[in-house]
Amino acid sequence: MVDAPDWAPELRQRLTELLGGPVELTSMRLLAGGASKEAWAVEAGGERLLVRRAAGGVIHADTLPLEHELQVLEAAHDAGVRVPRPVGYLGELGGREAFAMELVEGETIGRRIVTRPELGPARAELPRQLAEELAKVHAIPRDRVPFLGERDVLERFESELDSVGEPHPAIELGLRWLDDHRPEPLEPVVSHGDFRLGNVVVSERGLEYLLDWEFAHVGDPREDLAWPLVRAWRFGVDGLHLGGIGEPELYLERYAKLTGCDVAEEDLFWWEVLGNVKWAVGALTQSRRHLSGRERSVELAVLGRLAAEMEYELLDLLERA
Repeated sequence: MVDAPDWAPELRQRLTELLGGPVELTSMRLLAGGASKEAWAVEAGGERLLVRRAAGGVIHADTLPLEHELQVLEAAHDAGVRVPRPVGYLGELGGREAFAMELVEGETIGRRIVTRPELGPARAELPRQLAEELAKVHAIPRDRVPFLGERDVLERFESELDSVGEPHPAIELGLRWLDDHRPEPLEPVVSHGDFRLGNVVVSERGLEYLLDWEFAHVGDPREDLAWPLVRAWRFGVDGLHLGGIGEPELYLERYAKLTGCDVAEEDLFWWEVLGNVKWAVGALTQSRRHLSGRERSVELAVLGRLAAEMEYELLDLLERA
């Protein structure tokens, strides 16, 4: 193998144990993207796998350890959610934990999904398909994932913003508005935590797989429902409120039909404001990995600059409110 990492022998040994026989690694390559986790495409023992390995830090303090993320993936797989087939937990590789799952094909780059002409038919199907997968996620029995925590969502992001150690008045104003206008809670469900374009694999048929379960938690279903409405996840197609691919009506109607939870678009405004707070804080905490010297990275530094976009959007939303 060319440019194999120094932990490749450990990986070979763990895969031999998982797959029940001697395994040869025939190729390994680090995939682009993913600021919080490494993703390695691996060919081993005739199988094409993706090894998901911890990076040098996390986006949010409540990020799941990879062993728990794998268990959520397994529960989702058993519940019929379209996810890659989980293979198994690998323990630590080169001092960082990892797990293996099926390597799948398709487009994951949000900006390509919302613009490429050949994906036009997929975009027409995605609102319905997103609702169908989210309904299955929210039906995962809580006792399958008893380690998932439930925490006051505003307390969580107030604490994370405090950890940044500098003033951000627009975010603080957003948190104050959210606290003053809290909606009545809905029955909590198992939530994906990062349900948006960029975390789905798309083909010309539409949604093929749902990825990246590191932020799974127990919470109000509207948090997941509203996350793809956030402007950052429209990938430049700002006129289409649902992820740059459509409007929310069909998405919400299909979700209501499958779950009995009838949510109107206007009910998601509070959660859209929260989504901008969440991503602004996440961008700032990511940048601290670079600024602290723990993990020097141009990508992480750029994420810190992106927080200003969410601050501007927050002020615009609050003015409309």
